[in-house]
Amino acid sequence: MAEEASSLVGIIETTVEVKSTPEKLHDMLVGKKHHMPDASPSFIQSCELHEGEIGQVGSIVTWNYFHDGEAKVMKERIESIDPENNRATYRVLEGDLMNEYKSFVVTFQVTPKEGEPGSILHWHFEYEKINEEVAHPETLLQFAVEVSKEIDAHLMSEE
Repeated sequence: MAEEASSLVGIIETTVEVKSTPEKLHDMLVGKKHHMPDASPSFIQSCELHEGEIGQVGSIVTWNYFHDGEAKVMKERIESIDPENNRATYRVLEGDLMNEYKSFVVTFQVTPKEGEPGSILHWHFEYEKINEEVAHPETLLQFAVEVSKEIDAHLMSEE
């Protein structure tokens, strides 16, 4: 049984090079997520606060977004925020993702590039699939990359 369960559990991650500072990107992804529909209109339709305060641990937000050509919904809670290291962790509570995954946790961290302007945005997905037929969330990782690029372009256009 333990072996079977372990094949359902996975971690995938990727990095994205961006021009924005770590602080600006972290601020958008945590404290100004309600601006993300404007910053990434190709992918994010809305962001609605359900509980708590935007940008605070324990706050719960519902996202309406486009992924794999379909409109989808996700409700998430902020598990932790580390502003010093520009890192945050979210747990998906409800929505389309939970049709395929028992658990889904997203962590991102933004670090400055060495010796040049810009940042490296690191996405980390930790998940457990409901069964072997469910694919690993590579398309979701690509979604995070594309959203990151749109947000970065939006932030750079504000300067």
